[in-house]
Amino acid sequence: MKQWMKRISAIFITVLTLGMYIPPAILPTNAETDKDNLASKADYDNRNIESTEDVKENREMDVDIHLPPVDEPPLTESETIIQAITEQAKTQSIDKLGPKIAHQIEDEFTMMILPEIENVITHLLTDMEDEAPYIGITEKPSTGYGERIFNIYDYRTQRDIARFDVRRDNRPQDGYWFNFHYHLGDDNFEKHYEIGEIYWNKNTPPKWMS
Repeated sequence: MKQWMKRISAIFITVLTLGMYIPPAILPTNAETDKDNLASKADYDNRNIESTEDVKENREMDVDIHLPPVDEPPLTESETIIQAITEQAKTQSIDKLGPKIAHQIEDEFTMMILPEIENVITHLLTDMEDEAPYIGITEKPSTGYGERIFNIYDYRTQRDIARFDVRRDNRPQDGYWFNFHYHLGDDNFEKHYEIGEIYWNKNTPPKWMS
């Protein structure tokens, strides 16, 4: 009842003063209302900001750059044959050394000799592009003290085109060296074409493929 009377009195006083005076009794209620309204607006703005930032973050996470694949031209038949023969030449060259010798000189052989062998084969077979489908490589290196690593030959005639060898050179006061070279059928395999050399030591090397 007292609260009701306070409200009637406040209204009556407001009417008499033409609204110029507002009783303090009703100010807290309005202030609380305004405070609640401001808090609600702030919460709404914060939610809008967070929602906008979430959308932006999600969009950034969803961005996925798809680069078009780079299409490499397919190998020709000649290039495929050259690649296959080169890979087989690598395998047979390592087999030729054998575990005992490879353990000591494999790094030098891989860095110095194999790239040169690959270059020679690629150059040789590129010059014979039309005959490439008929070119093969022998399957087994010679064992013991034989020099042959592999031969490149023509399937049709069974004649060698090139012979890749490794020779043991014992040089006085120096020791043993492995001399890698090749011969060509064009000069009846007489000329010696150097590939490279690797030093062993002064002791006699083990047999090939041992």
